[in-house]
Amino acid sequence: MRSPTGYTDLPGLMTRLTGDEKHEAAATSTLDVLWVLYDRILRVDPQHPDDPDRDRLLISKGHGPMALYAVLAARGFLDPATFDRFAAFDSNLGHHPDRTLVSGVEISSGSLGHGLGLAVGTALGLRLAGRDARTVVLLGDAEFDEGSNAEAVQYAGRAGLAGLTAVVVDNSSASHGWPGGIAARFAVEGWATVDADGRDHDALERAFRTDHADRPLAVVAHVEPKGSVR
Repeated sequence: MRSPTGYTDLPGLMTRLTGDEKHEAAATSTLDVLWVLYDRILRVDPQHPDDPDRDRLLISKGHGPMALYAVLAARGFLDPATFDRFAAFDSNLGHHPDRTLVSGVEISSGSLGHGLGLAVGTALGLRLAGRDARTVVLLGDAEFDEGSNAEAVQYAGRAGLAGLTAVVVDNSSASHGWPGGIAARFAVEGWATVDADGRDHDALERAFRTDHADRPLAVVAHVEPKGSVR
């Protein structure tokens, strides 16, 4: 496995992951958020991916995982040589990430609406265990068409899960939207909220480092609308 590389290597890595082009927009919408998390925020180590004190990143937006695989390879979790067999019968890299097959992946995902609830449980479990590890869950704006997220947002806010961060990549793909914007959906339940440019790395870092003592944090990362050319 080669040594970790940088942000400029990501487009080249992603072009090697062919066969799921219909989800290219879903993948590219998350690229900068993922890079900032792995490069500047998360306490994770590819040499010790199961460290009990590691930060957890749960990918609820599991379709179109090409950006995730590229970032994991750039940070040393994956061997890029495996990219040439993306989604093959015997490949560890599927069209949805599998936590049993891919180092650094915390949950198997793809069916929208489950990740936030799993993240709430993870953050609660870490708090009960006395660990200060951070739980971050990556969601898409369209996932909020799923009712399960309403309960998760409500419980996390009432429980004061300060160890939990939800980052919602908003590419205007939700069917119904939300009055006042996505952040309002979290704020009304007691979350700290920040809106940020989902392509501005410094703005994303500032958002993830927002002080949110005794409250969970929601970062809404705005990117170009789905279907537009970046």
